[in-house]
Amino acid sequence: MSVKQGLLALLAEAPAGAYQLRKEFEARTGGTWPLNIGQVYTTLQRLERDGLVAALPASPDGGEPYELTAEGRASAEHWWLTPVQRGTAERDELVIKLALALASPGVDIAAIVQAQRAESMRALRDLTRLKMQVPEPPSTADHTWSLLLDH
Repeated sequence: MSVKQGLLALLAEAPAGAYQLRKEFEARTGGTWPLNIGQVYTTLQRLERDGLVAALPASPDGGEPYELTAEGRASAEHWWLTPVQRGTAERDELVIKLALALASPGVDIAAIVQAQRAESMRALRDLTRLKMQVPEPPSTADHTWSLLLDH
């Protein structure tokens, strides 16, 4: 996902200014993707240049809201319905560490695996505890947090 698509998705709900979009983006991603306000402004300028959003008159508080154009709404709808393509596997530090260890004499591979296993079990316990704290029925923010924990 790109910031562009995230902003289009948010603007599909209602017009908003850069600060509001930043705040909502971070809230909806569970705080796992902080945005620099400059990045939001730059993205909005590009979206406007590309005809996907239009600036609205400044609000009394000085905010500069944007709304989707018809082309922007179509782009957001297309993005929602387009499956996420899984690219090449990310570099996994553990896999690289083990591959290097296999070719390095004197490295205790079993110790590496055991240390990683202990850390993985600790992390799973922590995530399970956090998952058990999600209230029933969950709010929208709780659903976001639950998805992040599951991932």
